[in-house]
Amino acid sequence: MQQEVEQYWEGEAELYSEGIQKELNGFQREAWLKLILGHAPQKESLHVLDIGCGPGFFSVILSSAGHLVTAIDCTDNMLEEARLHSSREGVNVTFRKMDSHKLDFAAESFDLIVCRNVTWSLADPQSAYKEWERVLKPEGRLLVFDANWNRHLWDEEMARKHAEDQQAYIDRGYGELPHHKDIEETDRLSLALPLTREWRPKWDVQALTEVGFSAVYTEENLNDKVMDEKQQVLNRSTPMFMICAVK
Repeated sequence: MQQEVEQYWEGEAELYSEGIQKELNGFQREAWLKLILGHAPQKESLHVLDIGCGPGFFSVILSSAGHLVTAIDCTDNMLEEARLHSSREGVNVTFRKMDSHKLDFAAESFDLIVCRNVTWSLADPQSAYKEWERVLKPEGRLLVFDANWNRHLWDEEMARKHAEDQQAYIDRGYGELPHHKDIEETDRLSLALPLTREWRPKWDVQALTEVGFSAVYTEENLNDKVMDEKQQVLNRSTPMFMICAVK
């Protein structure tokens, strides 16, 4: 399963990189930085691990804010795009290819771990969460940003709402619906992944508590904070949530 996930993300790198560039040039840059640092440990310089960094959005904005960032991804193509963005921005990020389930870092290495739109694609999310807890310093924090992106593939009520969101997007004249490079492969892989059939973030709260985090809290709709108008319409039924877990 992990090999399939890695192969899938290799093919998505260029598409995701285009979206990241728009965010770096838009309001999302400051919006995300404010959101992350509002829930991060209060230190002048944080040692941050960006898991599943993709084209490097979190890596760039946190490094630009003066934090020491290490970023990992399981695919070469995503890391190549991330290095290009960090070079254009003039920031220094340490990028490494790594499986997020098996981190090659010593225990208690980081003050903060961040990830966005990554956990839905984990082959074994509970073991990954346990590994992430291991590399956090005492009182360090994990910030997970994700959504129930693919629940509509098997949940009839969510499928109805998803179709309504897409029609609203079209009716408002926003143009062609955004989509993954290979829609059929995205759907096939999503249905095989464990978190597609869980209701989140409820599942995550329990899992994170079980692996040893001392406190876990959530915010269940970030859409109006970090999405533009078009994205908010398209994702009305799948709001992005935040999970903050404290070691």
